[in-house]
Amino acid sequence: MTDNQMDIAIGASLKDLRESRGLNAKELAISADVSAAMISRIENGQVSPSISTLAALSEALEVPMVSFFRETATDHVDFTHVKSGQGIHSTRIIDKHSHDYINLASHMRRDLGFEAHIVTMEKQDAAAPTYIGHGVVFMHVKEGEAKFNYGQKEIHLKQGDSLTLDSELSHGVGEVLTDQFTFLTIKAVRR
Repeated sequence: MTDNQMDIAIGASLKDLRESRGLNAKELAISADVSAAMISRIENGQVSPSISTLAALSEALEVPMVSFFRETATDHVDFTHVKSGQGIHSTRIIDKHSHDYINLASHMRRDLGFEAHIVTMEKQDAAAPTYIGHGVVFMHVKEGEAKFNYGQKEIHLKQGDSLTLDSELSHGVGEVLTDQFTFLTIKAVRR
């Protein structure tokens, strides 16, 4: 990678990080104590930013400094294609409760971890597990109904419903209301 290509990659990363936080260049400039003109020149690949400038920007954006170099070191990427009906089939047993799930994806990068599962729970007397973690969770109900506990809140989930939650609060299926409850769950965690 040439110096100019590296400057362009760093600038693209900076712009992406700034925009993902909903900041304009002036707001970031004030927070990082760097001129808005300098931020513009970095984002357009016109200058090579100093280490101290990158340190100030990383602190203002609350990201590790290596985030600016994410496009400079990538000489490979991974992808997973799981065909219909495939995936890794597993059963989770916790005390007297059990449920089946299919692992559709597990992807780890330097900055992000991602997992996707299809979970099938049957109506049973044993309590389902509750979880506390980091990151965000997305759920989409494919079949059935259940009561889902999120902190002190109980949410009635039906086929076609979706739910997104911050996983740092206790969460989990409280009660399966139909014979079977099947949902897609996706969890993403910043590493």
